[in-house]
Amino acid sequence: MGAKTGLLVYADGDVPGLLRRVGAADLDRTAAMMRRLHPGREIEQCEGSNLGDGVYPPKGKTYAAGWPGVEVIGDQEVMIDAPSELPEHLVAASAGRRLVLHAMHSAVDRLAFAVWEDGRLVRSLSLSPDSGIIENIGEPLPFELPYWAGDRPADIVPWPGEEEEPYALPFHPLDLGEDALRALCGFVQEGLPQPDDVDADAIELYGFHVRDPHGPSLAEQEAEPRRAVEAMAPPRFYTLSPDGSLIERDGP
Repeated sequence: MGAKTGLLVYADGDVPGLLRRVGAADLDRTAAMMRRLHPGREIEQCEGSNLGDGVYPPKGKTYAAGWPGVEVIGDQEVMIDAPSELPEHLVAASAGRRLVLHAMHSAVDRLAFAVWEDGRLVRSLSLSPDSGIIENIGEPLPFELPYWAGDRPADIVPWPGEEEEPYALPFHPLDLGEDALRALCGFVQEGLPQPDDVDADAIELYGFHVRDPHGPSLAEQEAEPRRAVEAMAPPRFYTLSPDGSLIERDGP
């Protein structure tokens, strides 16, 4: 699995139903939402994406769109371990509405999702095989029940030559994550689409660079990894001698 998400959705009701009816988002409405959700930040429009590809933008970039009744934000900054610790101003912006957070990272089998109603957290779950259950608040939602009942065990295939060990969780977080994304937002990142899924690839999102005015510029942030590479010592190459010791050689 290669699915990654960092997604917030504000909605006046059922998110999938609202997203099925949206058309082109209004740029002014979306930019106003970005300024409201990122007070004190510098915001500059850049190349956009779509809902299918834009739920996990690069760091420093946000993909977003706003329509009457529903607003979508893709941003790595919402990928926090405990959804209950989402910044207060982001939760306050959901007064009178539903707020959905979905954060998933396939490299570490990590999942976090949460739902607020009128600013009140009603469900939050965060877990990974390395950390276990980080947060579990509220009653499980209907799409979760087969997982907790043991009906969806993790199906892990060991590497050749390795012994199979029990998975650290009773189910795979990414399997639950896809079902959570479909139930809460109407689409999936991986797996077979269903006829009534939201056509996420058809929903265009605007792009924005978001920067702390007192922090490094975008150019400085992009230059930092290059400087780190340039500061590294030249690579060294070794070969294994017949007696098992390492002998340094000139090149690869």
